[in-house]
Order: sequence, then structure tokens, then C-alpha cells
Amino acid sequence: MSGPLSKYLTILDREIHYVEWGDPSKPKLVMWHGLARTGRDFDDLAQALSQDWNIVAPDTIGRGLSQWSPKPEAEYCYDFYATLATAFVDALGWRTFDWVGTSMGGGIAIRAAAGPLSGRIGKLVLNDIGPEINPAAVERIRSYAGKPPRFERVSELEAYLRQIYIPYGWLSDAQWRRMTETSARRLPDGGITTHYDPNMVMQFVHHPDDNLQWAQWADIDCPMLCLRGEKSDLLLPDIAAKMPKENPRCRVVEVKGCGHAPALNVPEQIGLVRDFLFG
Repeated sequence: MSGPLSKYLTILDREIHYVEWGDPSKPKLVMWHGLARTGRDFDDLAQALSQDWNIVAPDTIGRGLSQWSPKPEAEYCYDFYATLATAFVDALGWRTFDWVGTSMGGGIAIRAAAGPLSGRIGKLVLNDIGPEINPAAVERIRSYAGKPPRFERVSELEAYLRQIYIPYGWLSDAQWRRMTETSARRLPDGGITTHYDPNMVMQFVHHPDDNLQWAQWADIDCPMLCLRGEKSDLLLPDIAAKMPKENPRCRVVEVKGCGHAPALNVPEQIGLVRDFLFG
């Protein structure tokens, strides 16, 4: 199998979209995206690893092509995301697998690895996320994620994304274009906005302690690699330094030239993930 193949599953009565890469006979790898993003953010990493892995990259409920939640207060939170992730891999028939999670996708993995997926994640890559995050960064993200903009043209959305995702580091023009086209949603009046349900930020309102996961962190029993963006305002240096002390299975590597979060789209960053998974 080449990739990506666009697929859908209905789990917990919610339709979830995902893309699949690689040969189904190969080892299994889940890639889970950040708060306001989609699984297509992993296209470059997935393509690079697809010769050796069978990869799935889902859109979280309320994002991309997945269904929006009819119960946003209850379902936009880590407990439900972890339950959904468990149902997702079960529906695929995957018993064990590795996991790469960017930002929220890593937060989901922390909750799941200490709970319903305990013992099933072989290796875990956390991309600029930990068991505690900077509240100021959360407010920064909420300021744009909770109020999606409206544009007349797709090109205007691209200019907007280029601005708010400067911390990702270097992206080619083609990669910015792909991000834009996989992030766009047409409004009833013909305008363009982002692909996600604005109610997803209810996680911060109705589940304010969701990102405090030190208790779960201590229970994770698989090898972990945390990639911290050198200029990240979300995963602060003192928290990153504390992570291996609270769970020695974790190793932290700082990624130069980017903030929150590394795009995992250039050879150096892809190599860090590959070397860890194959190590």
C-alpha cells in the first residue's frame, strides 16, 4: 500500500476520519495531531516512515473531516479523547503500536498510556508537550482557536496560517499550501474559515485541570522521547527538565530553530523520530 488512503470509522457513535500509510503487515504507528490541526500535518513524517511502518493519522473529533461532537462540554476533553483513541485502535484490530503525538496528541497519549492503553504503546514520542503546560500559552492558543477567522479567499487563510504557525519552523511554499487546503472550510455565505469546531476550546473551560497530568505521567511504563521546541512557550524548560526526573523512561531533546511545535517535516526532526522508534 502507498499512501495516504483516506478512510472513515464510526466508533462510539462518532464518525472519525483518518489517513493510512504503508503496508498493513508492517509494525503499527499512530500519529495524533495538535489542538487546532488535523492528521494531515503528519504527511511528511508519515511518508518518510511508511516503508517500515503501517501508519494511521486520525482527525480528532471536532477537527478536519471527523464529526463534530453533539456534546462538546463532555466530549472535548482528554478522558473522552483517550476513550475514543482506544476504541479507534480496537476497531483497527491493533493490539500494540507506537505513538507520535504533537501537542494535544501527546496529551491524549499521556492520558491513554496511563489508562485504557496501558501496556499497549510500545514507544511514545511527545512533540512539545508534557504533563504540565504554560497557562499563558494556553491563553494564546485560545485567543485564535476559539474565534475562527473568516476570509473571502483561500489565499487569505494561507497568509493567516503562515502568521500564527511561525513557531513551527521552516515550511516550504508547498507545505504551507497543503496545510491551508487541509485546514479550510467553506461557510454558508461562501467565506472561508478553519476546519475545526470552535467549541473544542470548551476543554479549557469545563476541564481546566486536563493538562495537569503528573499522576498519569508517573504511571507510564514505555520508553518516551520528548521533543521540545527551542523557543516553545507551551512546554517550558523547567517542566521539560522535570519530566525525566518524575519518569526516567523519558528522554528530552531540544529542537533548534522552532517554538511550539516542531513541524516534523525536515530531515533532522524526522531522523530524531526514526532513530528513537528503531532504537
